[in-house]
Amino acid sequence: MRSAYLLVTHGSRDIRPQVAIDQLRDRLEQRLSVPVGAAVLECAPTALHEQIEEFSRQHESVSQIQILPLFLLPGVHVMEDIPTQIAIAQSRIDTKLQILPHLGTHSGMAEVLASRLGEFPADARILMSHGSRRSGGNAPIEEIANAISAVSAYWSVEPKLETRLLELNQQGCQRIAILPYFLFSGGITDAIERAIQAFSEEHPDLTLQWLAPFDFCEDLLWLITDFITVQSPAEFNCAIDKSVPILR
Repeated sequence: MRSAYLLVTHGSRDIRPQVAIDQLRDRLEQRLSVPVGAAVLECAPTALHEQIEEFSRQHESVSQIQILPLFLLPGVHVMEDIPTQIAIAQSRIDTKLQILPHLGTHSGMAEVLASRLGEFPADARILMSHGSRRSGGNAPIEEIANAISAVSAYWSVEPKLETRLLELNQQGCQRIAILPYFLFSGGITDAIERAIQAFSEEHPDLTLQWLAPFDFCEDLLWLITDFITVQSPAEFNCAIDKSVPILR
């Protein structure tokens, strides 16, 4: 069964996420030798189901479209909004649609994050996420933070970044690496950077290292590639250069 793949992101009025996803799509299409498209849930002229339908019309020769939500956490978009839009699209087209688990469930995510943090010597590490007010919504962040020997911090809920930095400073930590758990740069990551700069000016004894989001990097490309090929191993048995490791 020949498949095409559709990457679904949240969508943003900031141009940077779209530039990154376009680059990822092009590289994936080259690497997998199958059609790969990109769609957004919000901030688009048409609804997601219409974007899926248009992608299906553009690739009538494929038997199915596998849809990969490029989301790190299982929020309402992943659990409700995207499945609803896919169901609407499926009712209007004959091509089989299959939704894959969201990217944040990849078993190698913690190892990738640890590898990125390992490039910067530090006394402490912070995994920075947007944060959720839903009961249990931040549990995946806590789990990953523990796995990579980091502490969590959140933009919208406590413990916020300043709270964590003050705690670590009181513990005697002077070099702190801060890793954003965001796929793409945008308004929130810009605001976090400004907050880090302001905190650094108030606490010149601290060295704060802010790492970039994934954006378009080889780590993210390989996470997506590995995720897709694990879901459909037979289809890509000869398509991928298996000598290239997923991690740096």
